[in-house]
Amino acid sequence: MEIVQLYVVLISVQHILAGTWLYLAKQPSLRGTLQDSSACEGLKGLAEEQVRICQRQAEAMDSVKHGAELAIEECQHQFHNRRWNCSTLQGLQVFGKVAIQGTRESAFIHAISSAGVAFAVTRACSRGELEKCGCDRKIRGVSPEGFQWSGCSDNLSYGIAFSQAFVDNPERSRGISSSRALMNLHNNEAGRKAILSHMTVECKCHGVSGSCEVRTCWKVMPPFRKVGNVLKEKFEGATEVHPKRVGSRKLLVPKSSRFKPYTAHDLVYLVASPDFCDWDPHSGVFGTSGRQCNRTSQAVDGCELLCCGRGFRTAQAEVVERCSCKFRWCCSVKCKQCRHFVEVHTCR
Repeated sequence: MEIVQLYVVLISVQHILAGTWLYLAKQPSLRGTLQDSSACEGLKGLAEEQVRICQRQAEAMDSVKHGAELAIEECQHQFHNRRWNCSTLQGLQVFGKVAIQGTRESAFIHAISSAGVAFAVTRACSRGELEKCGCDRKIRGVSPEGFQWSGCSDNLSYGIAFSQAFVDNPERSRGISSSRALMNLHNNEAGRKAILSHMTVECKCHGVSGSCEVRTCWKVMPPFRKVGNVLKEKFEGATEVHPKRVGSRKLLVPKSSRFKPYTAHDLVYLVASPDFCDWDPHSGVFGTSGRQCNRTSQAVDGCELLCCGRGFRTAQAEVVERCSCKFRWCCSVKCKQCRHFVEVHTCR
């Protein structure tokens, strides 16, 4: 009995470690603070191999922290008007149990987090902030379109490799026999592919009076907001899967034959989401009581859906805005302050 209990405890600890590195977003700047290996060991939320990566590449850890911040901010932007709005908690598991339940919300968290690290590390490479990487110099020569590859292409291959090593490690340590690990690894990769598949080309013209006789171009990542928009669409169309043994391998396959086959770019999930209507501190769900809703909307931000049928309260709120602005020569804008009342609707 004691052995079984110990096994359950070990599994649950590994489960929690899968996303606790996001706690870096809650910590002060790491730039210049990781001077020795013991400093990495003191960072909260890191798995054993992540600590070793920190010790080998301490200079990259502030970028990892920035990637975690990007992921949380983007998640809260994309879900601000839904029942689950990406609220964070104070503990190591910043999204609570939502991040480890195998739902489509968990799928989005893993995708946007792995993308955040890849994006932030790549950006640091391009800015010359990391000694071990720089611009992507592999793209050279003349393109089929006739322009010259030059400039500083974003070194996304380095950022992706770092994200794979750092973000995927807690999942790989659990072994690929775990359905949850397979799900998380797939969604991690889908997040990184959302950047890769939306790289764009920027160019600069050279010639007399900007005649563009010669054009040099380089590849850049999309804005992270674009990555968030892409992954939110993937969230909406995520595929429910279940594990299936195929020969000696364990694979995730669509739960129903009616579901479309998923690709490497799609998100997958194992269990249906809760309704997120009621406060559940054990799971880290805040519920929707007190949330502001849109009385005229039929969408997820509407009072009927957001308030879960409990109804809503209406109150008057005073809003102060700048108005009657005039330009004054030279060089300022003078505005008045206008006050008016608006109706505010909040869920019961």
